[in-house]
Amino acid sequence: MSDDRLIVAIDLPNALEGLQLAETLGDDVSFYKIGLGMLTGGGLALANELKQEHGKRIFLDMKLFDIGATVENAVRGLAQFDLDFLTVHGDPHVVRAAKQGAAGKDMKILAVTILTSLDRDDLDAGLMKPGDVPDLVGERAARAFEAGADGVIASPQEAAMIRALPEASGRLIVTPGVRPAGAALGDQKRVATPAQALKDGADHIVVGRPVWAAEDPAAAARAILSEIA
Repeated sequence: MSDDRLIVAIDLPNALEGLQLAETLGDDVSFYKIGLGMLTGGGLALANELKQEHGKRIFLDMKLFDIGATVENAVRGLAQFDLDFLTVHGDPHVVRAAKQGAAGKDMKILAVTILTSLDRDDLDAGLMKPGDVPDLVGERAARAFEAGADGVIASPQEAAMIRALPEASGRLIVTPGVRPAGAALGDQKRVATPAQALKDGADHIVVGRPVWAAEDPAAAARAILSEIA
């Protein structure tokens, strides 16, 4: 019953626990996100093993940000693993450099708009420009698309607005901050249910804690798959 619109985030301490989770979920889940938190715990090795030996799709969530030459070199190195998605920050110079680094590979470059754990108070504390969060997300998404991004990362609350942008035609929208009804929000602030996120224009939803922290992760994943079917 696998559906690659569901991406399960393996937010676990190390590759061994991540592999155990993937084995528990089995054929039900075909797409995994491996983030920065597992980088020193064997995350790249796990990504490669899941991709090459288990046939899974892999979203490497590194949120790269640096000068253009450094981003280009980092992406070129990561692209050799033939992974599916890679995140960078949505600043146009970062996106352009990442696309150059990924040239000739199938790996999609996804631009982060505004993290789903942030709200207006957080942006004020970071000295970010005034404006409503959805408006800023839309502006960053449009600029990232213009710079060549294959898709964007945004909260499900902004998916419909981004999907309506002319620049979004043929581009991906991937939404973290997805929580099944009744699930704890954790550190997320701009959330929606899986079905609502897809209805509003997301191509993929990312779900982590509600799956890996569940008493029965496989049952939790199947419940989400049933909801979005």
